[in-house]
Amino acid sequence: MSLHPQSIAFLEMIHRPGARPFHELGVAEARRESRKLYFAFRQPRRETVMLRDLVIDRPGAPMDARLYRPDELAGTLPVLLFFHGGGWTVGDLDCYDSTCSELAHQAGCAVLSVDYRLAPEHPFPAAVDDACYALSWLADHAPSLSVDAARIAVGGDSAGGNLAAVAALHARDSGGPPVCLQLLIYPSTDQRGERPSHQRYAENHLLTQSTIRHFQQCYMPKITDYTDWRASPLLAGHLSGLPPAYILLASHDPIADDGAAYAERLQREGCEVDLVVYEGMIHGFFALDRVFDTAAVAMRGAARALAGAFAGASIVANRKE
Repeated sequence: MSLHPQSIAFLEMIHRPGARPFHELGVAEARRESRKLYFAFRQPRRETVMLRDLVIDRPGAPMDARLYRPDELAGTLPVLLFFHGGGWTVGDLDCYDSTCSELAHQAGCAVLSVDYRLAPEHPFPAAVDDACYALSWLADHAPSLSVDAARIAVGGDSAGGNLAAVAALHARDSGGPPVCLQLLIYPSTDQRGERPSHQRYAENHLLTQSTIRHFQQCYMPKITDYTDWRASPLLAGHLSGLPPAYILLASHDPIADDGAAYAERLQREGCEVDLVVYEGMIHGFFALDRVFDTAAVAMRGAARALAGAFAGASIVANRKE
């Protein structure tokens, strides 16, 4: 298994002489650099998808959000609640604007993207609390948003995939809104970092072991938080009774083995899982579709999984692409 030529070219550019890695930047600078990265290497937002900025009016901690709807579809739509990546520290609605609009277009659904609170200003479990609140808020406000509270999926990439998985667990345990699919794009599922991929791809990738530790220290200043299931959903007491999961991984990713372990445990405990591994890809490729041709393939797969879940189709597969 080798890196895809586009991964190699991208990493050579990212690690050019003089470039500073994320873990050596201050928080404000890291956020600026993250925005520059996404704006430079993503496709433009699809213009046939309407967007509406709104506020999730949580008392004491309101959240900005953005609702996407394909303009050719009227009436009540199924909806994906989406959480962006960025190590719980960087990233925002604008960074994932094109990703969310494309998911809405291809899956024929609405997408609600949430600007949850970021660390280190708001450490663990602030982002978890925001994600769980957003899911309940979405279900409660479904009629005013013209979305179907009976067809809600949760999803996100990296740290956002972590929040989506945790929101699904919380909804299961608290009698929260029913979730029809977890769309988990290279999710962070175990903060201990013990599996082989953490060592195999520790350096010279977009996400390195040093960057992982930096983000963890921003979000989880107490080491005891690492084994809290709300930070490491793989360590939850049980995973039975969770909604089906579509788990998308990059082969050359430090957290790939953690995502695969989560898929394996979900399957073992009776959940439907479609695990797809994209060979030669690195962490972050899904949203950088101006660089990675494979991102378009992965987007089509994710959109098919969403459309199938909204239609009530079953998913059971493990494959590499």
